Amino acid sequence: MAYYAGVDLGATNVRAAVADDEGDVVSVHRADTPNGPTGIAVTEAVLECLREASAAADIAPSDVRAAGIGSIGPLDLAEGAVENPANLPDTIDRIPLTGPVGQLIESESVYLHNDTVAGVIGERFYSDRNPDDMAYLTISSGIGAGVCVDGQVLSGWDGNAGEVGHMVVDPQGRRTCGCGREGHWEAYCSGNNIPKYAKLLAEDAGSLDTDLPLADPDFSAVDVFEAAGDDEFADHVVEQVAHWNALGVTNIAQAYAPLVIYVGGAVALQNESLVVDPIRERVDDLVFNNVPDVQLTNLGDDVVLKGAIASAMTGGTGDRSRTVA
Repeated sequence: MAYYAGVDLGATNVRAAVADDEGDVVSVHRADTPNGPTGIAVTEAVLECLREASAAADIAPSDVRAAGIGSIGPLDLAEGAVENPANLPDTIDRIPLTGPVGQLIESESVYLHNDTVAGVIGERFYSDRNPDDMAYLTISSGIGAGVCVDGQVLSGWDGNAGEVGHMVVDPQGRRTCGCGREGHWEAYCSGNNIPKYAKLLAEDAGSLDTDLPLADPDFSAVDVFEAAGDDEFADHVVEQVAHWNALGVTNIAQAYAPLVIYVGGAVALQNESLVVDPIRERVDDLVFNNVPDVQLTNLGDDVVLKGAIASAMTGGTGDRSRTVA
């Protein structure tokens, strides 16, 4: 039997899995992502997770035929590394990945993707509806997308395609994104930015009653969604977030013509009726042509990990007909 490995490297956790030649997961190992002292510590954590996942599958790492990695970015595909990750300490300037993983499994078949590209690869391989034109959108602490057009997964020359969270949705630029630019989708609708956007909206909505703890330093997007339906101002925030989300999805639809857009990430997964349903309700009126089918991912929190496995099995494509020999 052939075995394949997948790695999901995030700013908080790293997970590695071993799967059989049908793509069924045999074992998973998880660890906290190290905060330093350098990127090599993160590399070692990835390697240790792969060793532990292999041991749990009762195989040696060298028995793994190929590995896929879905990772935080920015990426340097030429070097097979993460460069200056935004959500880790500044001392972590470079995280080598493909070389060390290839040495561990004794294979040159190691495929590195940003996490949303891994997501669309996972959807393409595992989902029942997986046309050649599709997208995976994550709405979480940030916003990003992986896109497949005419059967080709778009990675970009440096591996950083799909940064749709940095599309401008608000030309007035009332919110500044974490990247320093104004009016970006992520600045309004990501989990990290919804509470900041709510505070901005509160300046213009003094007549709306609210019990939201706007002045609390721990005020979060969770507070907004939990209050929706019972709090007039929370409903207003959810409505405004839905507006920007629908514009962002419209941009994806017009740029890439996906037949289906799978939506994941913590904000969407935990609030489908307040985040995904409003997108579905609006896109028909906003998209000029090729209105996509918008669905919540059925892969849950495992979409990136499964995408990494699917990448390993298919040479980075997610196409079931292309299994790595």
